[in-house]
Amino acid sequence: MQDRKAAVLVVSIIFFAIATAIVALRFISRIAIVKKILLHDYLMLLAWVLDLGLSVSLYIATSQGLGLHEKDVKSANQGSLNRAEYTFTVLYNPALMAMKTSILVFYLTLTRTEKFFRWANYVTLAVVNVAGFALTFVNLFQCRPVSAAFTYPVPAHATCTDIVTLYLSSAPVNIITDLLILVLPMPILTRMRLPQKQKIILVLTFSCGFFVAVVDVIRIAYLQNASTSRYLSYKAYDTAYNDSVEYSDFTWYASLAFMWTAIEVNVGMICACVPSLKPLVSRIFPRMLRDTNEVTCDGSVEHPPPSVDTAATAFSPADLRPMAPALRNSGSGATGSGSGSRTETGWSGDDTIRNSSAGQSTFMEFLLSSQRRENDEEADATGTNGTVQRHIPFFDFVNMNQPKSMLKMTNKESILPIALTTILFFLWGFAYGLLDILNTQFQEVVHLDSWSSLGMHGAYYGGYVVGPFLVGYPVLTKWGFKPTFMTGLFIYACGSLIFWPSAVLTSFSAYIVSNLVVGCGISVLETAANPFIALCGPQENSEIRLNISQGVQAIGSVVSPLLAKKVLFKQVNDAPSLVDVQWTYLAIALFDMLLAVVFYYMPIPEASDEDLKELASRRHADNSAKVGPIPVVWLTLSLGVFSMFCYVGGQEAVSTNFQALVEHLKPNSSGLSSFEYLTVGHTVFAIGRFLAAFAQWFFKPRWILLVAYIGMVVFSILCMNVSGYAGIAMALMVYVFESGAFSIIFAISLRGTAQYTKTAAVILTAAISGGSVFPFPQYAAFRARGIQYSFCVPVAVFCAGAIFPLYLNLVPAARKQVDPVPNEYLRRHHPLRHLHKQDVAEKDESPRGGSSRRGSGNSNPFPDLQRPAASHRRHHTDLTGSTSTGGIMHELAPWPNT
Repeated sequence: MQDRKAAVLVVSIIFFAIATAIVALRFISRIAIVKKILLHDYLMLLAWVLDLGLSVSLYIATSQGLGLHEKDVKSANQGSLNRAEYTFTVLYNPALMAMKTSILVFYLTLTRTEKFFRWANYVTLAVVNVAGFALTFVNLFQCRPVSAAFTYPVPAHATCTDIVTLYLSSAPVNIITDLLILVLPMPILTRMRLPQKQKIILVLTFSCGFFVAVVDVIRIAYLQNASTSRYLSYKAYDTAYNDSVEYSDFTWYASLAFMWTAIEVNVGMICACVPSLKPLVSRIFPRMLRDTNEVTCDGSVEHPPPSVDTAATAFSPADLRPMAPALRNSGSGATGSGSGSRTETGWSGDDTIRNSSAGQSTFMEFLLSSQRRENDEEADATGTNGTVQRHIPFFDFVNMNQPKSMLKMTNKESILPIALTTILFFLWGFAYGLLDILNTQFQEVVHLDSWSSLGMHGAYYGGYVVGPFLVGYPVLTKWGFKPTFMTGLFIYACGSLIFWPSAVLTSFSAYIVSNLVVGCGISVLETAANPFIALCGPQENSEIRLNISQGVQAIGSVVSPLLAKKVLFKQVNDAPSLVDVQWTYLAIALFDMLLAVVFYYMPIPEASDEDLKELASRRHADNSAKVGPIPVVWLTLSLGVFSMFCYVGGQEAVSTNFQALVEHLKPNSSGLSSFEYLTVGHTVFAIGRFLAAFAQWFFKPRWILLVAYIGMVVFSILCMNVSGYAGIAMALMVYVFESGAFSIIFAISLRGTAQYTKTAAVILTAAISGGSVFPFPQYAAFRARGIQYSFCVPVAVFCAGAIFPLYLNLVPAARKQVDPVPNEYLRRHHPLRHLHKQDVAEKDESPRGGSSRRGSGNSNPFPDLQRPAASHRRHHTDLTGSTSTGGIMHELAPWPNT
């Protein structure tokens, strides 16, 4: 007889014993050395008590048959087994909730000056506790009546929710919070300046949380096996397939899932307690956390005796530069003499003791216990005390110069940030292609009608109504492009993980929510990415840059459907195979999180409102013109938003009905399938964007936009009247002319909006929500009059959108306002700022318009000169007169008079 009982029991007891020992050592450290117990310690004690109940219930369950095949479980033990399993499932979420709350409360003691860090902690605390309470109540009331969950036999009238289904549905919340807890302290930790050994220990300590996420993923894999087993069991019962009984052993498969659940809780407790063990370790093994060649302020090598607690040794603010304000705020405020006084360079050792006794966290003590007085050492090295000491090298995790404003970048300088941001374009193109195929597969598994399928499509584009205004606008206007990128990636990752409960529950409503959240995340990305590409570099190339990046996005839309159709979703034909797709979305979510971390550490340039206003003021005459009573800038923006709404709506109306048109027009079943024709359409769409970018080297963008709209209207009309392969060719030509319109509309509409550029970008991004509107009337026309007649909807929509290019080409003031001027970007500041302000390019129709003043007597005699390296100015920002938004330097100081 096969038996997993011993393995499950032994592994669970070992991990619980280790966790218990670590928790005990934590309290020894807190009581005997720190002499203070705080809220996060009590929360960890609560988590241990719940973990004790979890382990006891698992022990009882294994003794009653968990780990055996169902056929080997005695019916007399079934009632006790059900009660033990019920207790285990009810205690799981509270144990995790208490443990994670303890960690997050602990994080809040790190600093009182990092507002973003504290708000992120509060948001994560809210997610952990709201989700924890909700899932706990769901587990408590998993059956109606409640007693049906732990009685045997189950009453005939009872209805219960599968507990494995509940576990799988809660998996996204656990993974999201695990990753957040892992990532939250990293921005602070990576700014620390500590000795090498302590830095390595610090990184390893806080990287332990990664193992919790790994254990959670392993647990989910076993839960999925148990879920599949349960599904096959129900199928076997319904169809009387007795030969599938060996695959329906829930007690056999669920035993490993329960074991990994216990491991997850215990490993989480171990990782959460590790930082609190530092005072104990430093008391017992004082040399373990100290570099052997640490040097004090007098240049001598320090070897303190083993009895000295490193929590009471001197430290320097250079080791902990971002924490100094918090320490000054949290100190007692007393100043004195000797080793405990506040000095000009920072705080000394007695302050550490004072903070420790006042209840500062042990993590704070860990950071404050460096024996290297970097500030004193640097002061000595520069001759502050007249003695030059030996230089002790140190390194930071991150040491990068901040980039200048994107509006001051040349084409060459803008290549790297544009290349990095273009990854985001590929990402949302890839996501859209996956969703398109997955919507079709979900429709087949759940047996949805076409209206419901359009509802899923509409939910995705509905995110463009919610995301830009509720999230994109406040983040972009207050913090800038980089935080908006990171926020969008996080929301996108959450939407990818929300697919799990929708797949597990095969719930249409949950799947709608998943599409909405994914659309919201991608819309936040677009809120920042499109204007970033348009603004990063000389403005005459805005449309070119944006078309190239959008071409990369279109490549993602080509690759992902092929990958989904041929590999990932090839065998998605029932609920278990739909659940298998979750691993694809887990990979996407993890990639999003990793990319967000990369963006945090990359020197992403910014554009302040002041710089945007200055750039627009250089064409003040053109931007201040009026068309009737309306300023030309705002009329251009308004018509651009309307054109964007119509263009995306018409594009999606064509895309959602393309395969139906191909199946109607194709004279026989030989040749390419409708999906393959759709792939061809996406391919020519991608190629068309690169061709549009190339054409803009020679032609004005407004001309290309007018030609694009004419082509869209003409070939949409031909789709209504041409049959056979010629009709398919006409539909493909619609893709060709659609390709370059988006980038031109977006870039042109932003011109001249000055300090309101970011707000204009938010409104333009929200206009993409037109993709959720027009597929519905087209499908209604299709049902009423046929697929070819339904293309009258794109014809009407494209005609409405064509008002914008007609306005741009027929209204003189609009032509002057939107036509690009060569070398239009903010120059570096020169010695004579008043001369620099006169260096404004003049517009004309010549290829090198704007250079006519170069030989005049009023021109600036200084060429663009190289400025001193940013590192030479870094510690003198109070003298530079620079302005910044979101912490990024935007202007360089004027050169000193010589």
